[in-house]
Parts: sequence; C-alpha cells; structure tokens
Amino acid sequence: MQAFTVHKGLVAPMDRDNVDTDAIIPKQFLKSIRRTGFGPNLFDEWRYLDHGEPGQDPATRKPNPDFALNQPRYQGASILLTRDNFGCGSSREHAPWAIQQYGFRAILASSFADIFYNNCFKNGLLPIVLSKAEIARLFDELYAFVGYSLTIDLPRQVVVKPDGTELPFEVGAFRKHCLINGLDDIGLTLAHADEIRAFEAQRLARMPWLNNRIL
Repeated sequence: MQAFTVHKGLVAPMDRDNVDTDAIIPKQFLKSIRRTGFGPNLFDEWRYLDHGEPGQDPATRKPNPDFALNQPRYQGASILLTRDNFGCGSSREHAPWAIQQYGFRAILASSFADIFYNNCFKNGLLPIVLSKAEIARLFDELYAFVGYSLTIDLPRQVVVKPDGTELPFEVGAFRKHCLINGLDDIGLTLAHADEIRAFEAQRLARMPWLNNRIL
C-alpha cells in the first residue's frame, strides 16, 4: 500500500450530499474479479452520457461536458472535495478502489458512511472530516480560483490552504500509523513474520504430529 505523509494536490469538487457507492462505481463493473482497472469507470453514470459496461475503451465513450471531472480545470486532481454522507449505500470495497485508481489520494467531506470510511484506510486513501462550515468555505474558494490546491499533512493532522491557514482534523492513532507506513492488513501481518515463524517452529517442536499429512 502506498504510504501517505504529506500530499499537495489539485482539488476537484463533488458538490453533492449522499453520494452512494453505486454512483461511485456502478454495479455492472463489480463483475471483475481483478482489483485493478476501476479508475476509468469512477462516477461512470455521471461522467459519461452513454451507458458503460466492463471492457469498453473509455476513448470511445461520450463524456458529459458538465461533469466536474471532465472539465479542463480539474484534470490531474488528487484531492476530492464533497459534502455530507459520502460513500453511503452498499459496502462494496470497489468504491475506494475506483477513487484511488482514478488518482485521488484524499477526500474531504463533512461526514462519511462508516463502512466506506473504514475501507478507505485499508486501501491507502485518506478520508478527512471537516465541519460543514469549513467544507462550504473550501467550495467557495475552489470555485473562485482555477488551480486551487491544498496540502494535507497527515503527521501534523492539518489541511493547509493556499494562504497558509491550517484546518486540523482527527484521525485514529492506529489508522494514522498504518497510512504513514503504508501498511494494509497484509502488511501488518507480514511485519510480524519473524514472530509467526518462531511460533510455528515452537508449536511443531511440541506437537510434531501436526506436520503429518494425509495422502
């Protein structure tokens, strides 16, 4: 998992409340058994004017010119700014996969759905909760200035605005540790590989019959 420490990036708006996971990555794209390739279909039904199916070449699609992510000023954005209850709906982990694979590293919202929030951390994506007033001011500034960027300092737990104003945010100590060190669930387990091997060796020494295999 890619580590997250300090990130500066262009901000893109998703100016809606209650964005559910089926809007983030529609159900037809869940047919894939791979864990990659979901970025081109992020917000598919809003991003394109035609219906999308797995395996389609995005270059052959009809983009919606009114959708923010299709507008030139937001190309290359790596921070998503949204409103309340982002990630509601079903618990599909494909939603944070699609957001991350599109190129976003962090999401700023006034609240998140619990399961989506937890899934973000497991996939190296930082969800940040700010007050509704702070989110509203960020939207005003984003719309007013082309090329609006923010700096997210995870070790210090602050979002730094272009004028230097810092917006503090909360994040659990364990989740922060995992993100800073790039540790997903597998990485956390492998960090204890020496202890696991030592335990297995000791166990087999005490109970050697466990090493027998039935042919």
